Amino acid sequence: MDTLIERLESSRRLQRKAHGLIPGGCHTYAKGDDQYPVLAPGFIARGSGCHVWDADGNRYIEYGNGNRAVGLGHAHAPVLKAVREALELGCNFTRPATIEVDCAEAFLGLVPAAEMVKFCKNGSDATSAAVKLARAYTGRDLIAICADHPFFSVDDWFIGSTLMNAGIPEAIRQLTIAFRYNDIASVRTLFERYPGQIAACILEAARADEPRDGFLHELQRLCRENGTLLVMDEMITGFRWHKGGAQRVYDIEPDLSTWGKAMGNGFSVSALAGKREYMRLGGLDHTDKPRVFLLSTTHGAETHALAAAIATIQIYRDEPVIEHLYRQGTQLKTGIESAVARHGLEAHVRVIGRPSCLVYATLDRDGRSSQAFRTLFLQETIKRGLLMPSLVVSYAHTDADVDATIEAIDGALAVYARALDDGPERHLVGRPSQVVYRRFNTPEPAPAL
Repeated sequence: MDTLIERLESSRRLQRKAHGLIPGGCHTYAKGDDQYPVLAPGFIARGSGCHVWDADGNRYIEYGNGNRAVGLGHAHAPVLKAVREALELGCNFTRPATIEVDCAEAFLGLVPAAEMVKFCKNGSDATSAAVKLARAYTGRDLIAICADHPFFSVDDWFIGSTLMNAGIPEAIRQLTIAFRYNDIASVRTLFERYPGQIAACILEAARADEPRDGFLHELQRLCRENGTLLVMDEMITGFRWHKGGAQRVYDIEPDLSTWGKAMGNGFSVSALAGKREYMRLGGLDHTDKPRVFLLSTTHGAETHALAAAIATIQIYRDEPVIEHLYRQGTQLKTGIESAVARHGLEAHVRVIGRPSCLVYATLDRDGRSSQAFRTLFLQETIKRGLLMPSLVVSYAHTDADVDATIEAIDGALAVYARALDDGPERHLVGRPSQVVYRRFNTPEPAPAL
């Protein structure tokens, strides 16, 4: 087998330069070098469909899709066409662009539970705006987050609840409290402990686990009883669970919902959507409540990003994108599980989640989650032409791509099985990857770049 790891000279050179110029070497912690094996491509130069090429020209079948921001495939032609046409007319003006109304109509046509929408550039903007709006509407300070969902915002109200809370005042950290997913008793406990104080409960509708025993609807009932807004984060579930989001799958209408990622097929656009009763507080036509400085971004309505969103929405509306994601994800999961069984690794490698948004678990000999084994698995799949921090398929993944992926994973699992006997360190080049949320960086030997 022709290994890819020997041809990473350009990536290594760029890594040395990047860490001197950019804190962390990149602009998203999930893309950082500490999240990947030492023998991983450091930089991506281009992408097409479900394939990417690194800075040294090595080609991979990709399953990260820009942290799930690319649902149709990289450089999807109809989206690029819409973007080019919009750019020819200018991208930012002194007054609103006509496309802002067009995009709002297209988006709200896809999400019938929402009555108004405000566009912005990233998920953190949208969720933080939802938090501000909930506090303004209710006159309360506390925000209840789902402790089982890993990320809502870069802003203080959320990051203050993590181990990586340096620079965030204790007073701010005390305003965020937590409940557990599928544990309605934990929600009741919060309302009992903080009566009349919780402005919003925010969560994703689902991740790897499905809601049980009517959890989402019972959560909504408790929120309504206590005058608290229910905020549903659709950053991942939107454009993956259903073209109208997870709220359509589970038949629930949140007060506010936040959207992004695959909404523009990789272009920077996100949205806060919700009932008019709440959203109007950021507008000009009310006098009964104080004005809310809801969202005001210079680049929030860039014409080319909204054109990308409109084109993406139309494709999801008119083509079987969601059906394709489920079908390819099911094929991928079935094939991987067969390979896992062949190697006797059922207790150590698991594929979990919805077929349209799969992830995997890597466990050690004792069945515990292991960063060392995750790193080894990533390393061995990278060697075989895969870049798969997750198992998230796109509209561009063909049957042939999935078959090639399963074959490559089968080879990686053979190494995994040997590592269970003699330890992952015998097979791993360099240090294991680390979790993002950690109080301090761990000293480590300088990588052999």
